[in-house]
Amino acid sequence: MSGICGWMGYGAQDRELVGRMAAPLARFDDSAVHQADSSRSAAAVAGAGDVHRQEGLLIALWGHPVLRDPALAEQASIRGTAAVLAAQRHLGPEKLCALLGGAFALCILDEHAGEAVLAIDRMGVHPLTWQLAGEALLFASSADALIRHPLARGDIDLQGIYNYVYFHMVPAPGTAYKDQQRLLPGHYLHYRQGRVETRPYWRMTFQEDGKRSFEELKADFLAQLKNGVREASTGSKVGAFLSGGTDSSTIAGMLCDVGGVPAETYSIGFAAQGYDEMEYARIASRHFGTHHHEYYVTPDDVVTAIPQVAAVCDQPFGNASAVPAFYCARMARNDGVTRMLGGDGGDELFGGNERYAKQHVFARYEQVPSLFRKALLEPAIFNFPGGDRVTLLRKARSYIEQASVAMPARLETYNLLGRYGARQVFTDDFLAGTDIDQPLAGLARTYGASEAKSLINRMLALDLKITLADNDLPKVMKACELAGVEAAFPFLNDAMVTFSAGLTPQQKLNGTQLRWFFKEALKGFLPPQIISKQKHGFGLPFGVWLQEHKALQDLASDSLTDLKARGIVRGDFIEQLTGKHLREHAGYHGTMVWVLMMLEQWFRQRPGA
Repeated sequence: MSGICGWMGYGAQDRELVGRMAAPLARFDDSAVHQADSSRSAAAVAGAGDVHRQEGLLIALWGHPVLRDPALAEQASIRGTAAVLAAQRHLGPEKLCALLGGAFALCILDEHAGEAVLAIDRMGVHPLTWQLAGEALLFASSADALIRHPLARGDIDLQGIYNYVYFHMVPAPGTAYKDQQRLLPGHYLHYRQGRVETRPYWRMTFQEDGKRSFEELKADFLAQLKNGVREASTGSKVGAFLSGGTDSSTIAGMLCDVGGVPAETYSIGFAAQGYDEMEYARIASRHFGTHHHEYYVTPDDVVTAIPQVAAVCDQPFGNASAVPAFYCARMARNDGVTRMLGGDGGDELFGGNERYAKQHVFARYEQVPSLFRKALLEPAIFNFPGGDRVTLLRKARSYIEQASVAMPARLETYNLLGRYGARQVFTDDFLAGTDIDQPLAGLARTYGASEAKSLINRMLALDLKITLADNDLPKVMKACELAGVEAAFPFLNDAMVTFSAGLTPQQKLNGTQLRWFFKEALKGFLPPQIISKQKHGFGLPFGVWLQEHKALQDLASDSLTDLKARGIVRGDFIEQLTGKHLREHAGYHGTMVWVLMMLEQWFRQRPGA
């Protein structure tokens, strides 16, 4: 992974401390660690980073940042980006951070002023965890690095664990540890004399009344797409994930165009009915003429990878697709590839998730006059004699019940934990330390922070944070870190993000047609089978395999038994889950087995937690 770590306001007698903090950042790729310290501050960069030091000032920058101002970018090519930022500190934290584009994590430690600034990129590609310990500010790209500081505590935050089981990841700014937080995408932290405040330096701003013609938009889109792939593939031996979906196929095709040679593409398959998408990847590969590589993940592979994935994730992480993503990245690494391009972000920028169309249909109910709904329609449907035996009426009741739930809570009506019930899953002692309403309250805050006028753009703004920054990006980043390769995301190029914000709502969701502009603009470039296919990705058939693979059964059973002993999850729920529930629907209930198993595996990798 590599990254940055350090502190401000702590006089360490141990000169090796910052190096020990940085060790977890380089544990999977043997990155060099560059460190600098003074009497009250220290920072380290593991991997390819940029460090600038002058009397009383230390700046560490990690990732692939770009200076948005051309004149400053020219200076940075000579002096380094960190040195240019040092000369621009008079702008103040917000304007200074706004100078940066690309994917990055930044720290500025000014001992003379007693101030520090931390920041991460607009999309949240590179995380940054921080903690205020007394008057000292501690920070690191990974909680595994931060907790090595003697002032950091390893106490588990029960709310973070509850949120993990609810979302299958821990949404930022929360973490699994008490008193630790993560910066939100596009945010900076300003520390002054022992106090901190966090603020946004950038927000997604939608221009919903676009007047540009389709042809003009298409030309701009294709140019931005090609430029984004070119920038992401510079200076490395590059490969691309290829699931056979629209996003990964687009990136693979553009990589062929940009490089002028067949792109190295990598796909994962599963020998399980309904899960294997390899044929679509082959269609895309044949269409673009890529040099294609395939690997079929087996249940034994999953058993081997589970503890490794738990080890590389500094927060509990329950997205099972991390396993096939890891094997895909490892296959590329064995071929000498050092950077993998992913299509992540396409759904959240251009409107590609099925729930967008579904919520559009539910929103139509809100347009029916309230008096008609409450006085006539709903009484007739819900009070109709024998209505529960009439298929059409049952569907109408379900539709009204869901449509009557306010956004964004309506997005969670099928939430797995919600279906079981928190009090049926968790012990009373555990729940006493949590707020079961906090996950939905956090969703509502994020949803309400967007100034978008349309439903589709409000959902996109929410998903840029919850689905992309909190889930999909960590999945790919951690899988690639474990495999020893970098990850880059051309769709998240600043110019492409800005372009997507200028599309009208109808160009993203045309009625119930998903990503209308995206698909229209790529007709003739993508194979028609790819444009029309249903979204799938690298979904893992864990629940299916759990029914028949002994080693997988043993690992899951052993993990859940140990988790039960921690007093978090009720023993009777675990017995019901692994017995009756799995027999009834292995695919559905297998997801919760995976989430709880990965929680226990995460604990095992951190015995001090």
